[in-house]
Amino acid sequence: MVKQLDYHTMREIFTRFHAADPEPKGELDHVNAYTLVVAVALSAQSTDVGVNRATRELFKIADTPEKMLALGEEAVIEHIKTIGLYSNKAKNVIKLSRILVEEHGGVVPNSRAALEALPGVGRKTANVVLNMWWGMPTQAVDTHILRIGNRTGIAVGKDVVAIERAIEDHVPADFQHHAHHWLILHGRYVCKARKPMCSTCLIRDLCTFEDKNL
Repeated sequence: MVKQLDYHTMREIFTRFHAADPEPKGELDHVNAYTLVVAVALSAQSTDVGVNRATRELFKIADTPEKMLALGEEAVIEHIKTIGLYSNKAKNVIKLSRILVEEHGGVVPNSRAALEALPGVGRKTANVVLNMWWGMPTQAVDTHILRIGNRTGIAVGKDVVAIERAIEDHVPADFQHHAHHWLILHGRYVCKARKPMCSTCLIRDLCTFEDKNL
């Protein structure tokens, strides 16, 4: 396992990320907290592009849990059947919508525990919603961050929780809010799994990756 990068290197890395993209955004389309929860839950094992395509018309007619329940599971399936695991995801969308109506008055709760209690919502989804909608400095660790965290030395750990903790512990506080977005986008478009684009990487002189493709 590579060594965790030191404070000054971490600060330089995130200073560069910030300079290149001061306000990074998540790529899932949504119009409110509820549609964000649904979109992130649907994105498991699916691309953001695919989810956005599937929800484009769905969210026009069902942007609240009440409207989603009125629409019904079969209709939800028709909208999202182009994405992976659509049948189970449709069930979870209906279940979480019912819980929101019956237990939360139709309002999306803003604690991690309450969000994780919703069907189809795990820790990553909860962290995305808390970060993007309520501005909390939570770290949503996906496969991109797990990979590049260890590859670069930015966040070293054996699993998702360890990586999340490494980001919280080592990324300077003034960069915490956007940290997971910078890392996700870097892993998705630059530090790719099979062919990392080291020659155009803005932190290539700072990371610990030994097999740089320059």
